[in-house]
Amino acid sequence: MTEGFDTDLLWDEFHRLVNMNSEELRAYLLADASGEDSFPPDPDLGIDELGRGVLHVLSKRKGDLTEDDVELMRQVVDLVETLGERTDDESRRELMSVGHDPLRG
Repeated sequence: MTEGFDTDLLWDEFHRLVNMNSEELRAYLLADASGEDSFPPDPDLGIDELGRGVLHVLSKRKGDLTEDDVELMRQVVDLVETLGERTDDESRRELMSVGHDPLRG
C-alpha cells in the first residue's frame, strides 16, 4: 500500500462520510438485495459491489490497505460529495449502499 499524507486524509474523510457501521451496512445491503420478495440463494447476488467493497475496507486497518482499497475509498468519497445530502428516495438508497445515511447528523 502506498502510505502517505493523502492516504491519511482519504482514510479520515472516508470514515467521516461512511456514517453507518459495518453491521448496519451489511443488513441494509442484504435487505436491499432481497427486494420485496425474499433473499437470493447466494447472499452476494444482487448486493452492490461498491457496498461490498466498503464492508471490506471497514474491516481493515489503515496499514493493511491495498491500492484497490484506496481507489474504492476515493470512489465512495466522490459519490457522497457528488450526491451531497440529498434525501430523495433514489439518492438516499444509493448513498446508503456505500454506508452514508444522509439523514444522520
